[in-house]
Amino acid sequence: MEWMLMPLRRYADFSGRSRRKEYWMFFLAYVLILAVTGILYEISHVVGGLIAAVVVLGLFIPSLAVQVRRFHDQDKSGWFVLLSIIPYIGGLIVLVFMAIDGTRGSNRFGEDPKGIDGLSDVFA
Repeated sequence: MEWMLMPLRRYADFSGRSRRKEYWMFFLAYVLILAVTGILYEISHVVGGLIAAVVVLGLFIPSLAVQVRRFHDQDKSGWFVLLSIIPYIGGLIVLVFMAIDGTRGSNRFGEDPKGIDGLSDVFA
């Protein structure tokens, strides 16, 4: 649950790096919330539509920020997020980049978010 909420704690923080786990857990939470709002929309179009609009608008900035931090983790500029506006193929390209592991060690955007703690979790 901590990984799902971490992008909300770093709401508009476009600096630094984020692990794949942070991105994908936030993405999972986002999809689950949208599924619930979809069910609410089927029950009541007005209430469900308002809740869906609030959720999408409220989570737009953190989802954009966590994508930028994922690109930073791969030592790429955050402007790579704009690839998603390319019709048909842009979203697929960004999806592939979100699945690629970040650079090991520090890069120009900061320290490795896995760091030594990532190894201690495996051997604990």
